[in-house]
Amino acid sequence: MELYGVYLSPYTRRIAIALNLLDMPYTHNAVRVFERPDVVREHNPLARVPTLVLEDGSALIESGAILDEIDQMAGPDRALTPPSGPSRRAVLQIAALGVGVMEKAQWAFYETRFHPEEKVHQPWIDHNDAQVIAGLEHLNGLAKAAGDGWMAGTQAISQADISVAVAHSFAKKVRPALTLNVPDLDKFTTRCEALPAFQATAL
Repeated sequence: MELYGVYLSPYTRRIAIALNLLDMPYTHNAVRVFERPDVVREHNPLARVPTLVLEDGSALIESGAILDEIDQMAGPDRALTPPSGPSRRAVLQIAALGVGVMEKAQWAFYETRFHPEEKVHQPWIDHNDAQVIAGLEHLNGLAKAAGDGWMAGTQAISQADISVAVAHSFAKKVRPALTLNVPDLDKFTTRCEALPAFQATAL
């Protein structure tokens, strides 16, 4: 398999971590889509990352759909999202919160990265930053409740934990000026980032 996208992309990074945790070998093509869209467009008409090209040449797109297929490949006993029931809902909901933080941090970051100074809209940045802070504060409460366990109460690390830790690390990277008071989430993310699967995909 070949994974397209840089690890600064939290969506690409959560795919890579899942593949690492499931011991699924892949080649990483750290293409920057803004610089070389045609490389990705060969496999994804939207020229978006992450894109995961399977051994038969078929391509998977969009991180949620890719993660679902990876779980299918791994089988229910190893999948990072439970197949059904309340535990599945809990994992998906917490992962969705993580993805929401990723999106809002990215949009705030892009406002100054891709717009000339005279077209930067500060209220839009403030709006997204406020959502990042609110999301991380909520996740801090979940981390406090989890203690030394996992976010969704699973026996082993799940996609909820991956997405939350990746989102937190990404937000701190691209929105460093934000004032955050999330000590339990800091502790949780530090624990995740120390795992080999995360270390192999360092920002």
